[in-house]
Amino acid sequence: MNIVLFENSEINLPLSIDDNRAKHIIQILHKKEGEFFDAGIIGGKAGKAKILKIDETGLNFEFTEETDGKPLYPLSMIIGFPRPIQLKRLFRDMAGLGTESIHLTGTELGEKSYMQSNIVEKGTAYNLLKEGTIQAKSTHIPELILHQNLSECVEKILKTNYSEKTILIALDNVQSKISLTDFLGKFNENLENYKIFAAIGSERGWTDKERNFLVQKGFTLCSMGTRVLRTETASTVAASIILSKMGVLS
Repeated sequence: MNIVLFENSEINLPLSIDDNRAKHIIQILHKKEGEFFDAGIIGGKAGKAKILKIDETGLNFEFTEETDGKPLYPLSMIIGFPRPIQLKRLFRDMAGLGTESIHLTGTELGEKSYMQSNIVEKGTAYNLLKEGTIQAKSTHIPELILHQNLSECVEKILKTNYSEKTILIALDNVQSKISLTDFLGKFNENLENYKIFAAIGSERGWTDKERNFLVQKGFTLCSMGTRVLRTETASTVAASIILSKMGVLS
């Protein structure tokens, strides 16, 4: 753990010795009474926690706020449901990179059974997103939104998020006429001032019907070279390119 995260209700209450966070602090970080560890409130402040006492009642600490925590960036990923094993890596990586939200959607070529994955159904997704957030030493966890199909997903996004400062991108290596890097290079203004949505299909990509729908809704089809990538790999690469163009990775 690069940071120990707490719910707001847990702050300054004794942490059970059996809690995995306490075990990490004592056994991995080798922290003792009077020493400090990096801590934060989920969705809130980051700072330092001082260990006051360790006994049978638990690990007693005092938290001091220092910053607002690393902010999430104005990038949302629209992703066709991948295989469950890919989904695990995807959640960690998207949270680690600091994407604002992840829209998981059914697609025409996607395997329908993936949408019933226990990773999503039983709350495992949140824990994976939290793992990625902890890895990045952040306190802000990306939002996860589920959609039955691409039409529902896009219509909801356009209804609630669209403005003149919105950029809509669909990654595609079949009909795209411009690379993602070249497309983003057309914007003279700082991309951090925009809200960007990047759509990536499931492992078999988009159908012609979906491509036409995306273009009609204002998405620009962009490529990332000629190689066919796994969904989670394409998502990480696309997010990295966009965030780099935003200037937040420099």
